[in-house]
Amino acid sequence: MGSYRGEGGSLTFMVRTVWLTMRSAIGEELKAFGLSTSQYATLMMTESHPGLSVADIAREVASSRQAANEMLGGLEAEGLIERSPHPTDRRTHQIHVTESGRERLAAARIAVARREAELEARFTPEQQASIRDWLEGLAEACAATGQRTERMGATASAPSIDSTPPKRKSGA
Repeated sequence: MGSYRGEGGSLTFMVRTVWLTMRSAIGEELKAFGLSTSQYATLMMTESHPGLSVADIAREVASSRQAANEMLGGLEAEGLIERSPHPTDRRTHQIHVTESGRERLAAARIAVARREAELEARFTPEQQASIRDWLEGLAEACAATGQRTERMGATASAPSIDSTPPKRKSGA
């Protein structure tokens, strides 16, 4: 195993390894529904936030606008999403999940939830809650750091982030 794992290893690469292996496991489940992880994420996002633009989706799935547009084209060809003109910006289209898309998403969510439960089964409920709290805290810290870095300019170095899980209040 690489030196980035275990005590003193790089947090970034540990999280990346978890993400890639979890994405692979979830991706296997999604194959039965004809969806990729990016397509699944897009259906979830657009169901929760109807009217997102291609640029919004590209940012959320960490892809280029061109790649997001191609992925959306596939979802649109299958009748899972539809595009409509933005009411105030003629250059932008809003993305909406169709009824067929909602049905496929609902079925896929069941399989994904089952697989996630299998992956989490080795952890106690308390550990699961702590892991989720830590991940949310780390995501918030990274987002805040990114915002500070943008304000400081591209050449400024971002402050370091402590890799210990944040302390959360009980019952919060």
